[in-house]
Amino acid sequence: MNTTARPLDSIAGFAALLRDHGLKVGVAEQQAMVSAALRVPIERASRLDAAWRSIACHDARDWKRWPELFERYWHPTRTKGKTRTSGETRPSRNLRQMVKSLHDSLDGARPSTRSTQDTALQAAAAQADDAGLPRAQGGASRADALHDRALSEWLPQDLAQLERLAEQIAQRLRKRLTRRWHDSAQGRRLDVRRTLRASLRTGGLPVHPVWRAPRREWPRLFILVDVSRSMETHAQLFLRIARAFVAAMNARVFVFHTRLAEVTPLLRSDSAAVQEKVNAVTAGFGGGTRIATSLADFHAVHARAQLTRNARVWVLSDGFDADEPQRLAEELARVRRRGARIQWFHPSERPPASQAMQGVVEHGGLVEGFARLNSLRDLAGIAQHLH
Repeated sequence: MNTTARPLDSIAGFAALLRDHGLKVGVAEQQAMVSAALRVPIERASRLDAAWRSIACHDARDWKRWPELFERYWHPTRTKGKTRTSGETRPSRNLRQMVKSLHDSLDGARPSTRSTQDTALQAAAAQADDAGLPRAQGGASRADALHDRALSEWLPQDLAQLERLAEQIAQRLRKRLTRRWHDSAQGRRLDVRRTLRASLRTGGLPVHPVWRAPRREWPRLFILVDVSRSMETHAQLFLRIARAFVAAMNARVFVFHTRLAEVTPLLRSDSAAVQEKVNAVTAGFGGGTRIATSLADFHAVHARAQLTRNARVWVLSDGFDADEPQRLAEELARVRRRGARIQWFHPSERPPASQAMQGVVEHGGLVEGFARLNSLRDLAGIAQHLH
């Protein structure tokens, strides 16, 4: 990205990075950051670090995270390794050149003739103003939290809404009772056989009735996220959703491309570099796709003892598989025979139509349902049908 040509896009990208790591940076804060950049003299551009820090940081936790995030975005060559976001390695940015370009664009063009490349921030504000909604304050969005917003434009309240949706789905799944029964003093079903056996000690009088109640078995949830090259633009959304279910119902999360890796411990931690850690663990994030091979590894090695009739397996993928087409149906059948129920979520409008997925559909009964999942709005709709 060229900061001299697109200063507002650079600031918008920095704000998106801050939001991705938990800082409450909304439209109001982003506008304040632009205003601060316009007021700082070009030769003192380095002072923007302190100015923006006071705008974006709302507590001690944000204050401690700031130096790392600022250096990662504006001076990546000073940090070890390279930052990879949305499948793209960010180039080095010159803060002084960005400020100079921002000043030049303000002095050299009227608002009506300014380059469309420099209107990333104004466009978002204009859309909200056209809707007649009140101006955002303190990181709040003027758009509906369930709007089909681009991933780079996610706001803090969107993440809060995601957590609420995950908890609602978890509660629906927890309501399921099994056919098994267990002894319970508060039960309402009389176990006649055991009551009669106990009455032998009291001369045939049922002094100690045995009551039973239905057993509630908490569902085990496994989430398999496709992070191959074809899913690069959707992997961040799926990982956010998976992380919410780790917190809501202790789900186990796996990512796969050409091989499978569990990332549950990484998603449990409140780290400022979860995405980078996932990249390091998978060692090939954004590569090809071998869904059948990954499923075989999943049910044979990682979750062999836990795939019972109380287990749920969610596959988040577009269905493009480099393995032999028939293998995907075979591996899904092995998972299904263990009693687990499988749901498939895809990012496109229509269900996956690859050759491997056609074999799955023709086999019948392997996948309980296919559902589009590309936004919080989709997740809210799915929540009404999961059981």
